[in-house]
Amino acid sequence: MDALQQRIVLVTRRTRLDDLVARLNTIEQARFHVERLGADFSDYLAEQAAYRAAVDAAEAALRAHGRVQRLERSLVPNFLFPPDCVVVVVGQDGLVANTLKYLQGQPVVGVNPDPGRWDGVLLPFAVGDLSRIVPEVQAGRRPARAIRMAQVTLGDGQTLHAVNDLFIGPRSHVSARYQIALGERRETQSSSGVIVSTGLGSTGWLRSLLTGAAGITGHSGSAALEALQRAGFPWESPQLHFVVREPFPSRSTQAGLVFGRIEPGQSLQLVSQMPDYGVIFSDGVEQDFLEFNAGAQATVGLAARTGQLVQ
Repeated sequence: MDALQQRIVLVTRRTRLDDLVARLNTIEQARFHVERLGADFSDYLAEQAAYRAAVDAAEAALRAHGRVQRLERSLVPNFLFPPDCVVVVVGQDGLVANTLKYLQGQPVVGVNPDPGRWDGVLLPFAVGDLSRIVPEVQAGRRPARAIRMAQVTLGDGQTLHAVNDLFIGPRSHVSARYQIALGERRETQSSSGVIVSTGLGSTGWLRSLLTGAAGITGHSGSAALEALQRAGFPWESPQLHFVVREPFPSRSTQAGLVFGRIEPGQSLQLVSQMPDYGVIFSDGVEQDFLEFNAGAQATVGLAARTGQLVQ
């Protein structure tokens, strides 16, 4: 196919300085705000300069291989990605995760714009690699790693995918009330919410929860749990793990079904008992949420589709 017919979507994000200027109107106002708090404003400037240079260089390199469309992070949830496009993400790991869940199997190339600043677990490439990598991806010669996702479906048909994890619980710092069921086990619970983690997310929020629980009890309880806490589980694993945060036992609520694994073909079922403050969001993006209020039923399991992260 002619290079001009190839579609490439370049996903970008706003920097910390961009967010400050949007809130405070000018760079000088942002400088005053940061320095008044005792922080180093030059670090904000250096981060922005490095990021903008990386994005500009990436776009210039990509234009030799197709039609490039820049897409800012906030527009990703409502963008219709062409089925045959290549998606190049320049940013932090979270930007890759938040892009993958809105795709239908299109390959994603993660680019680290500032290796001295970001570890980049999901960003294996530098800007200088694009001229070599993208043609291989377009020709189908580049391997990709499958990323298993979670999916929640409400009774009215609304769905939400997660690349790292799902949060099901209260909108603010109050107790969530719901019924939870896995297989034959069923409980009414009061807690600060339920976390459902994928393999990719298992070294993040899930690991944090397990580490905290192990620290309180003084032990993990089993070799398998210790291994999960230490290293998570593979990105390709056809399973999910869930943890109930701060379950509260009372006369009307139980706290036995607080941790478990969701196997292929299995689902975690929840029914909300919260009048007007229940939410479900994924991958830490609270603005893109489903309401989960009284009577709403949520079914959580593995998503049918997988993300494809170019290696």
